Amino acid sequence: MRESNWPGAGAHERRGDPTVARRSVSGAALLLLGWLAAMTGCAANGARCVVGADCASGVCRSDGSCLPVADDGGSSDDGGSFDDGGSFDDGGPADASPTDASPELDAGPSGCAPNRDGTITRSEVPIRAGLRATFKTATQVMVDLTGEVLDGGRRAWSLVGPFEGDRDVLIELRDPSDRWFADQFGGASYVTELTSTDDLLGIFEITGDALLLRGVASPEDSLTRTRLTNTPAVGTLRFPLREGNRWVDEVAISGQALGVITAYDERYESHVDAAGTLETPFGTFEVLRVRTDLHRTNAFGVTLARVRTFAFVSECFGTVAVVRSRDNETAIERFVAAEVRRLTP
Repeated sequence: MRESNWPGAGAHERRGDPTVARRSVSGAALLLLGWLAAMTGCAANGARCVVGADCASGVCRSDGSCLPVADDGGSSDDGGSFDDGGSFDDGGPADASPTDASPELDAGPSGCAPNRDGTITRSEVPIRAGLRATFKTATQVMVDLTGEVLDGGRRAWSLVGPFEGDRDVLIELRDPSDRWFADQFGGASYVTELTSTDDLLGIFEITGDALLLRGVASPEDSLTRTRLTNTPAVGTLRFPLREGNRWVDEVAISGQALGVITAYDERYESHVDAAGTLETPFGTFEVLRVRTDLHRTNAFGVTLARVRTFAFVSECFGTVAVVRSRDNETAIERFVAAEVRRLTP
């Protein structure tokens, strides 16, 4: 039986700012953390659907069929939707204590079943080093995130595309223990590239109630290295997620960027601002939308950038799409996005 392993990656991009001689690693590319957790329950292979709620698996694929579920609770191998590119690690993040890791997380992806209760718990977003997934990605494209307003205030969004310049990007969560910066980020759970246009690595920690961005570093140590630490770590997701939840992170950034010592501040205002369905190239998911507004200032309090990110999070799959604005975008839901990522087969 093949298990589905696919990453999501928490993603925060840091973009260049010549005033501080560094590649600023803005936490703005929130967050490709999605992992497929193969679900219990059965959906007939030929079952037809319109939205994820029509399927026992919670996913209505782009061809109108339910994502099949194998009899043993794992994902079906038919259709070739999932990349089996490697074995799972031994049950959870290296820093997890028995109280951190639920039985569902220890069991791996096959332990999660969507209950569609409007709340996403940490155990419903199993993530760890070794997982990976493919996201269709485009940059500098117009998006409209208003969606169709449904009964009860829910919304129906579509990010199927195609968008100009679309390409498939493999997102992998990798073990941080052998990285040149590992000693400075003890207890980190995984590292992953932040955006499709940069090779900087986000350094993440998984706790019992949050996915935290600890910092950012360049892949290699050199005279022009980047190693920036967030104090405190940024809560890219704070569980449980439910519509209306809000949280704020005030963060001091310090370290080196392109070999130059630098320091600046970031404020993250996050809000689970809507619920509904999202259509992606992979299929249609029941989602919560997490909006994060980033405000970055220098040591003198001068604004360097404002960036908005929307992450669409689904039970058992984590983040299935993320849209990041360009710096200082004033439009709220309809704008030219710096990057758009959506889960794809």
